[in-house]
Amino acid sequence: MSSRIEDDPSDDLKVTPPKTWATGLPAVTHALEYSLSQTSPRRTALTLLNINQPKGIDCPGCAWPEPAPGKRHMNEYCENGAKHINDEATSRRVTREFFREHSIAELDGMSDYWLNQQGRLTEPMVKRPGGTHYEPIGWDEALGLLADELRGLDSPDEALFYVSGRLNNEAAFLLQLFARAYGTNNLPDCSNMCHESSGSAMSETLGIGKGSVSLDDIHHADLIFVVGQNPGTNHPRMLSALEETKRNGGRVVAVNTLPEAGLMRFKHPQKARGVIGRGTPLADQFLHIRAGGDLALFQALNRLLLEAEDAAPGTVLDHEFIRTYTTGFEEFAEHARKIAWEDVLAATGLSREEIQEVFERVLSSERIIVCWAMGLTQHKHGVPTIREVVNFLLARGNIGRPGAGVCPVRGHSNVQGDRTMGVWERMPQEFLDALETEFGFTPPAHHGLDAVNSIRAMDEGRAKVFLGVAGNFVRATPDSEVTEGAMRKCRLTAHVSTKLNRSHTVCGDTALILPTLGRSDRDVQATGEQFVTVEDSMSDVHASRGKLPPASPHLLSEVAIIARLARRTLVDEPAVPWELFEADYGTIRDRISRVVPGFEDFNARVAVPGGFTLPNPVNRGVFPTRSGKAVFTRNDFTMPHIPEGHLLLQTLRSHDQWNTVWYAPNDRYRGIHDARRVVLVNPADLADLGLADRDTVDLVSVWHDGRERRAADFRVVAYPASRGSAAAYYPETNVLVPLDSVADISNCPTSKGVVVRLERSPGEMPAPAP
Repeated sequence: MSSRIEDDPSDDLKVTPPKTWATGLPAVTHALEYSLSQTSPRRTALTLLNINQPKGIDCPGCAWPEPAPGKRHMNEYCENGAKHINDEATSRRVTREFFREHSIAELDGMSDYWLNQQGRLTEPMVKRPGGTHYEPIGWDEALGLLADELRGLDSPDEALFYVSGRLNNEAAFLLQLFARAYGTNNLPDCSNMCHESSGSAMSETLGIGKGSVSLDDIHHADLIFVVGQNPGTNHPRMLSALEETKRNGGRVVAVNTLPEAGLMRFKHPQKARGVIGRGTPLADQFLHIRAGGDLALFQALNRLLLEAEDAAPGTVLDHEFIRTYTTGFEEFAEHARKIAWEDVLAATGLSREEIQEVFERVLSSERIIVCWAMGLTQHKHGVPTIREVVNFLLARGNIGRPGAGVCPVRGHSNVQGDRTMGVWERMPQEFLDALETEFGFTPPAHHGLDAVNSIRAMDEGRAKVFLGVAGNFVRATPDSEVTEGAMRKCRLTAHVSTKLNRSHTVCGDTALILPTLGRSDRDVQATGEQFVTVEDSMSDVHASRGKLPPASPHLLSEVAIIARLARRTLVDEPAVPWELFEADYGTIRDRISRVVPGFEDFNARVAVPGGFTLPNPVNRGVFPTRSGKAVFTRNDFTMPHIPEGHLLLQTLRSHDQWNTVWYAPNDRYRGIHDARRVVLVNPADLADLGLADRDTVDLVSVWHDGRERRAADFRVVAYPASRGSAAAYYPETNVLVPLDSVADISNCPTSKGVVVRLERSPGEMPAPAP
């Protein structure tokens, strides 16, 4: 068994030049080193040989799709996927003795790293009112306690049911079924905090909140924009897809506030050219854009498209596509022609020549894909920005045809699948009607609470019970002090988890830890061994089968926990066969097939190696909007306004990190080692602020509510960030993101657009003049 980490690492910053390429043999070495620090060589081999294979374990990390069966490598995973699966498969265990030794207050003072490194949870635990420690509790009592609390609420809307993207389709479907049978649509999820802006923008303009492209489209595109995204860290297997694009003659434009190694050059660790050669250059052009300038960039490209069409009528825009499949073009075009170049250049920080160069690439390309992630969605104007991206693609018919389309890249294994299964506070009436037809009860029609509004409800005493299924809600959400205070006001908080995290230390009056099977664990129920299913970023649905013995005989699957809790809470009303669902997951899939469009004959289709792809109406020329057509939109120009002496902060992951969990205090592609509390700032901005490389500063966010939000003792690192911006790691900087600072329409936290000032830490203040 691997030894437990006893010490919480302290920052000891070392800086090396940022890398100009990603992956290669160092990625293999780092992945194996971490894996073997967690578990045995045998278990490491078992997980790595089964991860992302047709009859194996779906990686619980990102949602990037796999190639079709027969085209997959035997090592179909990335460095971070290998770390993540073996972080879950760790041989370390958290037992009742651990909780006896460590008070909740003590655990609350430890880092995210230390908590995660203690190992897998092994039995249910409870913190009783007034208690200082967690203590063991049996499953029957634990679920009875939670059920009694739920039944005792004045209204079902006083309960919150949070879901993280790691949850499988079967459990997600049961959770939303339970919540709605109980009487609420309060189903906040992690998508509320990441791609909610994507769903809002695409649902309005295309009629569906999902991407429209496949892996084959990526391979055969003429031009791919990668905007506000760092695939080398967050979706490393995307690099091999982009390499295929380049080898097929396509080109890549990277748009980012930071130069990212993964988009400069990729060394494929499974190819000779990536091991002994120089690898493959990926980005043909890098647009070093100012934070929040992407709306202006695409508005400029759209103006250029219109002007090029004026100069050569019938040669630039796809008029047949526009006439047949879209509405709103004239209003869009009238507005786009008025975009002022001085505004564009100020917002983007780019030169006219740089924009013209990328425009020439657009003109010479017939098939264009735009990929994006949090760099677009987590701004106040995230929804208009993505709508403008859609305008750009619609103008030349780059929606719904091979090698072209929209590609929001999801960062969590089944976050898209959870939403498909109904985990959303605003599911359409058609879905609710299908539930009623299938299960014989009327689901509530009023909208529930998303993540931000759930925090407000807890803070104001309107929500009293919080159930989190997977994830680390406290550390994934904005405004950390407000969120923690809100959670502590609850009568009961409960978390279904595989490992210890900070959310377990921020307790309601009563708190439960409900330990569950991991994706890598075998799941045996009354009818035999079960499998679960997931949906990736490109709407491919496939099975996942655990291969390891469960971490403890006292663990229950997520399906079993939800089914038993539903039975205890609802008794027999409505008459849902929860016990049968727990015994045989195939019976859940039968019900899904009759409720969720696209899942017809679910059990038979998912039994095929590689599963199946959900239909996307956009690719058939069908746009389920109100008008029945794709919608061009008119988006007012806007850009962040940064007061003098301030910067616009974006929170981001380090390379050795998956969501809120970091595996080591390193970010080697950016040249940061042995430290987390660092802030990356352009050297020219440092000079303007009177600061120097390695100064120690406090980050103070500026918001109009008068509350001071401060993250203390960060080391400044001179870095090629775009002018006027700064970057620092979350979750340490979530404390700076005001709860009320959200994207228009989507209510997504603006974690990529936080106005901050850098104050010298007290120990760093210059001595007064003699």
